Amino acid sequence: MQRKIAPFALALALLVPALALADAAVYKADPAHSAVGFTIRHFVSNVPGRFGDFDGTIHYDKQNPAASKVELTVRSTSIDTDNDDRDKHLRSADFFDVEKFPTLSFSSTSVKAQDADTLAVAGDLTIHGVTKQVTIPVEILGTMQTPQGEKAGFETSFTVNRKDYGVLWNRVLDAGGTILGDDVKVSIAIEADRQPPAQAGK
Repeated sequence: MQRKIAPFALALALLVPALALADAAVYKADPAHSAVGFTIRHFVSNVPGRFGDFDGTIHYDKQNPAASKVELTVRSTSIDTDNDDRDKHLRSADFFDVEKFPTLSFSSTSVKAQDADTLAVAGDLTIHGVTKQVTIPVEILGTMQTPQGEKAGFETSFTVNRKDYGVLWNRVLDAGGTILGDDVKVSIAIEADRQPPAQAGK
């Protein structure tokens, strides 16, 4: 009897997460109404930048947030700080080394509800070929029906130390201090379109 139960229990354990994920609505990020940005200290000011080429998929279950899932991929060559020379330097081996590491990515491993409007999303953040486990707070801005279909909004901001990901370039000043700070403040704002069931798995 136990030999018959064991395979059934294993099959059930594998099936339950799949069923939970199937109940989640699937949204695709709309790049035209979304943004992936950052700021970093330069001397004594904070200089902003952004990535213009990215895509993301969000499986969001309002009733069971733990069944939710997030995937985000950013093309590193799309970095833009409104300065061509600086952008070329940032694409070089001193920083993102875009020829060797063409993407940055985040893939969630767990989602927990902090409160009615905030999720704690843990996952693998990969920058410059280095992957670290991070937990980021994601604010749920809401969902609504529009003439273009259902949309959902999400925002997050968090800080990473670029040295943790092997982005080490800096220069010490004769008067003391360095040109760049180590902490990078990341901000992501996503407006996402709900996908029809036939397309949700694509």
